Amino acid sequence: MDPRIARTRTLLQDALLSLARERDLDDISVADIADRATINRSTFYQHYADKDTLLADALDEQARQAGADLADPAMLHIDPLALLARYATHMAENAALYRRVLGDHGSPGATARLRRRIHALALTGVSSHRDDFDRIGLPLEIAAAGITGSLVGVLTTWLDMDPRPSPERAAAWAWTMLLPNDQPDGCTPEP
Repeated sequence: MDPRIARTRTLLQDALLSLARERDLDDISVADIADRATINRSTFYQHYADKDTLLADALDEQARQAGADLADPAMLHIDPLALLARYATHMAENAALYRRVLGDHGSPGATARLRRRIHALALTGVSSHRDDFDRIGLPLEIAAAGITGSLVGVLTTWLDMDPRPSPERAAAWAWTMLLPNDQPDGCTPEP
């Protein structure tokens, strides 16, 4: 990618993330983003069709920098529980932002992209157990969709907890929801 394009996209991503940490997404306009990035609005539209796509790209880049890029095929070789903990740690470090993005008035585009990323990983995971799902008559797409919904639900609810348990605890809860008979070390039911 041309370094000027990369620089402009980084400026736009940083500007939107900065604004999203300060106020609701509905209250941020393209003009606000362009002003914060010190570019003009026409430059914004040369790089992004809308702020939702920009936000999804910015979150992807943040996750990549944190070593929790769910779209990276190399992540498939990481222990799934470790990957969940790594992603939950990234979310915890940006909790206010993720609460806004995934909340009721959040970003449909960014939320949909996150769901697609998790669904792709889940589908890869369940595909290695195709015989088990075939035996019970559960299509792989349905199993992956159930896993995706569970993971997003656990992570979203965990982000709203006060006090918020550790990212490792959130990952363990998600894992237990998926595989109740295969609890990871340190994940025992709490009274």
